[in-house]
Amino acid sequence: MHEKRILKTQPAGGKGKSGITDLTEGIIWKQLIIFAIPLLGSSLIQQLYNTVDLIFVGKMIGTEASAAVGASGLLITCLVGFFTGLSIGTSVTVSHAFGSNDHKRLHRIVHTAAAISLGGGLIVTVLGLLIAPAALRLLNTPSDIFDLANTYIKLYFLSITSIISYNMGAGILRALGDSKTPMICQLIGGIGNVFANTICIAVLKLGVRGAAYATIISQTTAAVLVAIMIMRLDPEYALRLKKIRIYMKEFKQILTIGVPAGIQSMIITFSNLVIQANINRLGTPSIAAFAAYFKVELFIYLPILSIGQASTTFVGQNAGAGKIDRIRKGVNTTILMGIVITLAMSGLILTFSRFAFGMFLNDAQVIEIGRSIAWTAFPLYFIYVFLETYSGAARGLGKSVPPMIITIVCICVLRVAVLTLIMKISPTAAHAALVYPITWFAASVCHFFFYRYTIKKIEKTGV
Repeated sequence: MHEKRILKTQPAGGKGKSGITDLTEGIIWKQLIIFAIPLLGSSLIQQLYNTVDLIFVGKMIGTEASAAVGASGLLITCLVGFFTGLSIGTSVTVSHAFGSNDHKRLHRIVHTAAAISLGGGLIVTVLGLLIAPAALRLLNTPSDIFDLANTYIKLYFLSITSIISYNMGAGILRALGDSKTPMICQLIGGIGNVFANTICIAVLKLGVRGAAYATIISQTTAAVLVAIMIMRLDPEYALRLKKIRIYMKEFKQILTIGVPAGIQSMIITFSNLVIQANINRLGTPSIAAFAAYFKVELFIYLPILSIGQASTTFVGQNAGAGKIDRIRKGVNTTILMGIVITLAMSGLILTFSRFAFGMFLNDAQVIEIGRSIAWTAFPLYFIYVFLETYSGAARGLGKSVPPMIITIVCICVLRVAVLTLIMKISPTAAHAALVYPITWFAASVCHFFFYRYTIKKIEKTGV
């Protein structure tokens, strides 16, 4: 590994004119917090997107429309999840190049990522339009909503290029230490989503087509804004439309890290279906309680996710700069911050658990089931901090396949096996929730040992 060279475009540890932050210098805890807060904001805005769509579709169109949109969810989640994985590959390669002050490589990565976004988006759009009907039939979409679902998903595919482009662009900016700009772009897109839904659904009465049009408008707005911001970066690596092309070396590097992350996302989505099938056996009250639990859980999960993403960028930049000691300190700081925040949020929600579940439920029996789930999982939720931090650090170090394997084995295979066993021994909602801390712990231990092995290997060999 090589020593860090101070960037000419900005002071060490400071912000450039474009909001870029060098995370290889400065106070670690302060940088992590400042970087993580906009990431949390982006996650909350994304939840706002989903909530607004549910409100407009459910309240203004009807149950059949909601079901039609929901029936398309799995296929959309899988595809978007895969390209989100590719954006992680882009982010890690950018952070390494930035940390090592390699502007030529940065130029190649930025333009290769743009080519992947445009080319991949076009391919997925065409394939999606062709396979949508067959995919909906494979998912056993009911005949009474099939036409609505087919209409929605085909129009939704027209926004795929914008969704991919935004994720890729946001990954580039975050890898450069700028997490604020993607959040602002997404916020503007979210505001556009509200206006577009109002016009297309409430005013023009376009039904599910209106919901799809609103998605196209909002996602395209966010993607264009991110692209404009990347064009305003340092001229040595700023995006130039005429220079978009695939550089094979950088393309392979992005795929090496991004494809495993994308596959992991897709497999987790499918495994969640198996888990949901087991939960469904507990009856309607438990199903409703788990649905509310997953909404309440977001208040704890999203801060951890943001801290983990911050860890990935922090480790990536410092890996590029060859600062192993700073990586160790950053990871330890991230874990300490995450534990404090998670224990505080868990304690707060458990203290006011009736109110929290009451926001989503009216039935007293279901609220009590939801509280029993929360009291099983939330006191141990801090374990998830270790999982997210160590797996994020491994990706920041350029290692993506082992974290994928660990996650698939522990979070997918082991979780399904443990839940199946619990359902045979003691099929209650509270006991079913034990599957979460059990698998968090198993995955955390595996990620820790792989992270430690990788750090020691880099210290010895520099690779």
